[in-house]
This record gives sequence, C-alpha cells and structure tokens, in this order.
Amino acid sequence: MTPAVERLRELLRIPTVSHVDESQVAWGSFAAFHAALERLYPAMHTRLEREGVDGYSLLYRWPGAASGDPLVLMAHMDVVPVVEDEWRHPPFAAEIIGEGTDAAIHARGAIDDKGSLVAILEAVEELVTEGFVPARDVYLAFGHDEETAGGGARAIAALLRDRGVRPALIVDEGGAVVDGVIPGVGVSTAMVGVAERGVMTLLLTAREGGGHASTPPATPATARLARAVNRLHRHPFPTRLAPPVRAMLTTVAPHAAQPLRTLLRTLSITGHLVAAVISRLGPEMNAVVRTTAVVTQLSGAPGENVLATTARAAVNIRLLTGDTVAGVVERARRVIADPAVELDVRHASEPSPVSPWKGEAWQRLAAAVATSLGGHIVTTPYLQLGASDSRWFTALSDHVYRFTPFHLTRSERDALHAHDERIRVEVWLRGIGFYRALIASS
Repeated sequence: MTPAVERLRELLRIPTVSHVDESQVAWGSFAAFHAALERLYPAMHTRLEREGVDGYSLLYRWPGAASGDPLVLMAHMDVVPVVEDEWRHPPFAAEIIGEGTDAAIHARGAIDDKGSLVAILEAVEELVTEGFVPARDVYLAFGHDEETAGGGARAIAALLRDRGVRPALIVDEGGAVVDGVIPGVGVSTAMVGVAERGVMTLLLTAREGGGHASTPPATPATARLARAVNRLHRHPFPTRLAPPVRAMLTTVAPHAAQPLRTLLRTLSITGHLVAAVISRLGPEMNAVVRTTAVVTQLSGAPGENVLATTARAAVNIRLLTGDTVAGVVERARRVIADPAVELDVRHASEPSPVSPWKGEAWQRLAAAVATSLGGHIVTTPYLQLGASDSRWFTALSDHVYRFTPFHLTRSERDALHAHDERIRVEVWLRGIGFYRALIASS
C-alpha cells in the first residue's frame, strides 16, 4: 500500500474515543494523535501555524498571498465508542480486507471522520512539498469532541470571530457521493449539505404517588407516559419540501426516468405528493421531508415490584428547515393532550441557516468534485440529516457546506456509528484529490 494509506492506518489505530462523561476519555490518545500528526506530516508542520484550542482541538493557519476571504477545511479527531464483539475485524487494528478495488480499511473513524481529516492532511502536505502558496489563507479546524458536545469547534469559531476572520468558504463533513438514494435517478450524486436540521431533546415526565405494584392505580405514571409516547408516534410531523430538498430534486430531475422526471420538474404542483412518496422510501428519505421524533431512553421504577413515582422518556427530535424549537414543543403538547405529562426542553438548537447553491463558493466546490471525483457526478444541494461541528461556524460565513468526498455504498453509510465501519482504499485516495483541487482554487 502507498505511504498515504499507511499513514491513515496508523492514525486510525489511535483510539481517540469521546464520551459524554469526559472522565471516561483517554486524553493520552488525543495527545498521541497530535504527536503523530507532527511526525507524519513534517512539511506541513514547518509551513503552517498550529495552535491548540479548548484543550485538544487544533487550528492550523496556512498563510496565503492574501489573508482575506480564506478557506476553512473542517474535520474532527474523535470517534464514537465501539462494542468490539460486534465487529468482524478489530475496530482499532485498521486491517485491509479484500483485494483490488474491493480492498477496504476496517476501523472506527475510517469515514467518520478521520478519513476526511487525513485526506486533508495528505493534500496539504503534498502541496506544501511542491512549494504551492495559496492565493488566500487556508485554515484547518480539527475538533476533538464533535461526537459529544462540540465544544472544541465552538471555541475555534469564537477565536476566528474575535480575530475578524470572515471565510469565503467553509467545508465540513456531510453528504457523500451516492447512487440510488432517489429511486429512478440513474446518476451518481455528490450530496452537498447546504443546511442541517436542528436537534433537541424533549423530556416527557409523568408522576404519581408511588407504592406497591400489587395495588396499582387506574392510570399509573408508566401508562400515562406510554400513552403520550404512543400519541407522538401515531402523529408524525407533516411532510413538506424544505428549500434545500426542493433544490436537490430540481437538480436531479433531468437525470430521472419518466414519469418521475415530470413530477420533479413540476414541484410547484406536485410537491405535496412528492414529499408524501419520498417519506415512504425508507428512514433516510423520510428524514429529508419531515421533522422526526423518536424516543431513545425510558426510565421508571427502581424495582420490578415498585410503582414508578416518576416515569420519563427522552425524545430525540431533528427539526426540518423552517421548523422551530418553540413550534415543535407546542405541537407535541397538542398531540400528547395530557397536562399531567410535563414537557421539558434540553439541548435544543434551531435548524442552521441555508447556504446558497449558486455563486462563486458553490462553483468552487462543484468544480473540485468534477475535477477529482469525475465529471459524470452531479453536484446537488442536500439537507444534512445529522448535526456537525459546522453549526458553530454559520455566524462566520454565509457559505458553509457539508460534504465528505467519498463515493459510499449504502452498506458503507449504514456502518457509520455502527460495527464494521470501513472505507475502500481507492475511494479514500480519490478524496485527497478533492481537497487538493479545493485548496488550489483558494
């Protein structure tokens, strides 16, 4: 394998696992990761300015011929925990399985998000070694806790704001190059997130006096909570086409088979029908056209024969562009229709602003896709379904995009945050070219 692949494998072997409870974090792994970056990419560390932020996040500045309108490339060092018994191959061994075009590196973080981080480093190291000087400053912003609080990226964004840095283009992890996401569209699409959904936790709580389970009341707290949960499940948020989704469908319309092509070209008339159909095409597409709500945690009594004095459910809600935290809470209150069930908002953030899919910044990104990943790929706006560190940067620039430059299969995307995460070697190497092209246009 090439030296670049071996460097990626070495960095994937460092278990930079983040935890909500930071007392469980092995901070030595992050220190080892920092040291490995400096050793593996010597030219870059000679040319670029590097500073630590918020403990273990890193900010690099590559001075260009001019400092205005810089490019910011983002990624994160941390990965989610693993259940090793579920993996076919050790999650931190970075083994290469398969041959030829099927050869893939199996490791936690291969895609999310060390794959992008190391591809950025490879592109920068190559260009620095070649003597390239960017026309404008280039920043590399690497967070250390994206999978939990995102405090590192937030601190970097605050630092850049205080220094008066106004990026012309920001690119973070996000959509990938995919096939067949929209049935009937027979072209590969580079799904570039121009916005991301808001995220919040809504806590539902039902209370009662408690007592022995042998003499339950007519409607115990657990039954009241279950009824509330069931009502939320039976009354999902309505479907609709948010502007980024409408733009995505319009972009792919010329590549769709009939009669889908006509439906997508007349969304002003067919939009409601198209949104309803899309919601039935699987969980990923359903999440594109509606605010989603799902119960992720339940708690009740401490013992099997004890009535719960407090029954609680945590509802994870992802807000579609155009919805608001306040509006979501009000709708949940109406649907549950039980004043005895308390609703409390935790960890709420509104949907991000929408970046334009026209103009110089967008064209630079689309050109980098065409140059490095293939002219047959259609670059399209996309609504990012998950949250990313880029949400902290939207106050710095109107041009924040979320794109991971790898051509991923359905099963590869499904492995994110699950077992057997992996990336094909050939696919990863092409991703380096995307970052080279993007930096060269800066």
